[in-house]
Amino acid sequence: MSDARKPARGKASSANRDAGDASPSPRAATPARFEPLALAPELLAVLGELGFTQPTPVQAQSVPALLAGKDLIGQSKTGSGKTAAFALPILQRLDLDQRDIQALVLCPTRELCAQVTREFRTLGCKLSGLAVLELAGGQPIAPQITALERGVHVAVGTPGRVLDHLGRDTLVPRAVKTVVLDEADRMLDMGFGPDVQRILRALPDPRQTVLFSATMPRSVRALSREHQRAAVQVTIEEAPEAAAPEIRQARVVASAEDSLHALLWVLHSFPHEQALIFCNFKATVRDLAAQLSQAGFSVGRLDGDLDQFYRDQMLARFRNQSVRLLIATDVAGRGIDVPELELVINYELPQQPDVYVHRIGRTGRAGQAGVAVSLMTPRQDGRLRAIEALTGTPLEKLPRDADNDPGLARLLEQLPRDARFATVQVSAGRKHKVRPGDLLGALTGEAGGLAGADIGKIEMHDRLSYVAVVRGEARHAVHALNVGRIKGKRYKATLIGEVD
Repeated sequence: MSDARKPARGKASSANRDAGDASPSPRAATPARFEPLALAPELLAVLGELGFTQPTPVQAQSVPALLAGKDLIGQSKTGSGKTAAFALPILQRLDLDQRDIQALVLCPTRELCAQVTREFRTLGCKLSGLAVLELAGGQPIAPQITALERGVHVAVGTPGRVLDHLGRDTLVPRAVKTVVLDEADRMLDMGFGPDVQRILRALPDPRQTVLFSATMPRSVRALSREHQRAAVQVTIEEAPEAAAPEIRQARVVASAEDSLHALLWVLHSFPHEQALIFCNFKATVRDLAAQLSQAGFSVGRLDGDLDQFYRDQMLARFRNQSVRLLIATDVAGRGIDVPELELVINYELPQQPDVYVHRIGRTGRAGQAGVAVSLMTPRQDGRLRAIEALTGTPLEKLPRDADNDPGLARLLEQLPRDARFATVQVSAGRKHKVRPGDLLGALTGEAGGLAGADIGKIEMHDRLSYVAVVRGEARHAVHALNVGRIKGKRYKATLIGEVD
């Protein structure tokens, strides 16, 4: 292995792990480029290809400390780039010749596990032999056991499934040097505290322990005091006036009986390609999705009743703009990452203010403008005041009257319904050594005959791929892939979702 791909690994000395509270990191100006962070050439090359030239504040403050092997407790809002902040140092410090789990990342939900796993694979795509495994519940355990037996470098999992593998001795933690708790506050809020404690006590010590959290409640501080030593503290704060241009926060007062009409009015008032709509209960998600689907809208739902296969399908379709409206519960909506999502709607105002912050964080990401509109009943002033107190931002009251509301029937006529793309599922993935370029070539080459502009996002999974194709060409794309070959082999292509 070359020195460039296998840089010297920093180690947390026992002297640095003396008991104590986290110490704040020095406030330094964010470097203009990634090069001063001393990342390996392979990682810098990937960042350049992805168009990332300047680290975000959380990356600039976290990467040097993590490369040095220090414990870290980080607080930053959703969309700040925290996944790369811990993934890049982990990737740099791996010994790729050692096929044992060297880093374990715990996430509160399956969706976030999938998102973090994808980011590790993307950032580490130039590291030869890198193996990253997702250990999420709701998925068959046998393939996970097989992958663990073959050996992996990084495991990303939910606490329950990781604990299951530890109990079966299929996950052997002897080589774990870094553990990351991503969205630690949500993990503890969801009742995973005892599982997390059991996992941390099963890992080697000394080790590097990293906590990232949007908020810092007492439970997270207590976890840090028990399991971290001399941790560097990174806090990324933004004044409300600085964040306001990114997310316009507004509210509409409507009775429960008028909520569907109010929702359609919001969709009409804020033109969008896609919108994410949050509900408090999965029954509401199902009912609202059924009503909008019957009205002819391109709509999908994401709730706890969907198994992992269909959750992955739905998220892929939303990410590639094959679903226009996605309706989700809070737990199911964790991990949704659509960089240019323009509109988030709270169909029901959440009961907890911090849940509101997590919801609206799905839009206005990476400096892009976004809109978050909440429907509320006249009796929910208390919830509104709590939200405004937490965010420091008053929610703009939108005027809705006869002058700017054309009525339910007209709204149903005027609102766009179809998504731009349809999704083709292909039974070829990373395990088959198929790359996005292979699928693109099969569709735009002589056999497929499609224009490059007809193809949207191509998302690779282990044994499946999801390809966005403009709706008018979707059936042709399925036929072309089924009669043609990809790298000399035939794979099955299927159109998922409704296409006229």
